[in-house]
Amino acid sequence: MSDSQKKLLILGGGITGLAAAYLAARAGRQVTVLEGSPQLGGLLQSFPVGGNRLEYFYHHHFTHDVEFRWLLRELGIEDRLEFYHTTMGVFRDGHIYPFNGVGDVFRFKPLSFLDKIRFGLSSLYLARAVDWRKSEDVPAMEWFQRHAGKTTTAALWEPMLKIKFGPYAEQVPLAWMVGRMRQRLNSRRAGEEKLGYLRGSLKVLLDALDAELRQRNVKLIANARAERLVTRDGRVEQVETTQGRFAADEVLLTVPTPVAARLLQPHLPDYAAGLAEIEYFGALCTVLELSRALSPIYWLNVADPGYPFGGVIEHTNLVPPSEYQGRHIVYLSRYFAANDTLATAPEAQILETMLAPLKKIAPDLSEDAVHRVQLFRTLTAAVVCNRNFSKRVPQCRTPLKNLFLANMTHIYPDERSCNNSIRVAAEVCRVMGLDNPTVPKGTSLSGLIGMD
Repeated sequence: MSDSQKKLLILGGGITGLAAAYLAARAGRQVTVLEGSPQLGGLLQSFPVGGNRLEYFYHHHFTHDVEFRWLLRELGIEDRLEFYHTTMGVFRDGHIYPFNGVGDVFRFKPLSFLDKIRFGLSSLYLARAVDWRKSEDVPAMEWFQRHAGKTTTAALWEPMLKIKFGPYAEQVPLAWMVGRMRQRLNSRRAGEEKLGYLRGSLKVLLDALDAELRQRNVKLIANARAERLVTRDGRVEQVETTQGRFAADEVLLTVPTPVAARLLQPHLPDYAAGLAEIEYFGALCTVLELSRALSPIYWLNVADPGYPFGGVIEHTNLVPPSEYQGRHIVYLSRYFAANDTLATAPEAQILETMLAPLKKIAPDLSEDAVHRVQLFRTLTAAVVCNRNFSKRVPQCRTPLKNLFLANMTHIYPDERSCNNSIRVAAEVCRVMGLDNPTVPKGTSLSGLIGMD
């Protein structure tokens, strides 16, 4: 059978699945993408606001995201990506501290002069010199206490890790922090950070991908939840979905591992059990439309205890409010464990919990300044990366001969992003024999594990 006759089924219509569909279609495969929810796009979905659109969950892009920029260029929309100077801050001891450079670090009152020196040197060393391969068995919290100091860890690192990883904060490997720190440091030039945003939101990317994929005769089918894999002689022959059966010569799963585990349990119980052990965090984003700014800071880390959110991301301190008819847009972000009450709590209860403490950060915020508040929730925002997680990342070649797996687990030890998802898609396509040498390879640490 020629490559142009082979049918590839991709389960999962997020950015990894859609990028893989584009690469596979370019290589000549007959591609069908099946998405279980009503809309394709996964965590890139957006909603209308202020005459424009905005993602459910905050997004920005780094200057070194070469894979992402390559895809935009392929689709003819790279001119929509704009970069802006950005600002960071820390809310500690009831006070907002800018945290953008060396000067701000030395003005951060909760730390002594020696603590500030240790913070700077340890952060630089972590981002530049630590080999993530040799730091998987080292808990990040323990490393920070030893190298940055107990005071610095308690004031900065511990609250940030706890608000993101909750009960798993003590187990987060240093390897994950290496990826995270390098991602941020690589976006800085002469101490200043620039971040990018796609004008019109990531819907511009999804619309361009949709048009290009349909031009290449890729079938995009929503509301097609996979129910069962039909196998024969160690291969997947068909996939049963809520939209009917689909035949396949090859199948690529880009769904979260719990979904993959459910589909594979009848065929590969031991393998499926290993997948099921990989846990995911959920995420809540409370999005506020305001008539005024909260602060001059884009990304405010909340380091004081007792707050129900870990980040106050003021989107319109990155992208001008004029893009949203003068409205100021703020995300309150919170990650939660699968068994947290936030996973099932009513929206009204969550909104009450989130909004009341905001007055402590912005005491002059009045009720009439709030035009609209919306809540977005996902149960699969990020993988729980514990110590030695590379040993748990599944191989993209599954025990079924024509079934492949590529999802958020393969982003480790890097942080999830559009760019890193595209890198994972390119790597799994390479493993499947659909090499696309034109996809550039930047500084991403994604797609290094499980792609043999």
